[in-house]
Amino acid sequence: MLNLPSQTRVYLCTSAVDLRKSFDGLCGLVESVFRRNVLDGHLFLFLNKRRDRIKALWWDRDGLVIWYKRLERGTYEAARVNGEVQQLELDPTELAMLLGGVSLASVKRRQRLTLER
Repeated sequence: MLNLPSQTRVYLCTSAVDLRKSFDGLCGLVESVFRRNVLDGHLFLFLNKRRDRIKALWWDRDGLVIWYKRLERGTYEAARVNGEVQQLELDPTELAMLLGGVSLASVKRRQRLTLER
C-alpha cells in the first residue's frame, strides 16, 4: 500500500485516459484536467477505458514516480459524477477502498466529529 505524507491530496481523473502516456503526458493531463502543478506533491490517479488498469503520478521531493497496476480480473469502480466534472478528490480511506475493490457508492460513513480551524 502507498504510504504518503499526511498533507498529500489525492485526485482521480473521471474520464478514461490512454495509459501509454508516461511522465510528460501525464504531467500534461495534471495541468489540463486538474489545473494543478505536479510539483505540489499531490497524488494523481488515471484509469484506462476498460477500468482494469490504474496509473498514479506523484512528485517525491526529488523526482516523479509512476505506480501502475493491472487487475487480472474485475475492474476499478467508475466514478459517478454529474455534469462536466473531470476530477474527484479522494481521502486516504477512499483511495484504499478504490485500490482494494470496494464500491465507494455502497459505503455508508458514520457521522464523526471534525474540528474546524
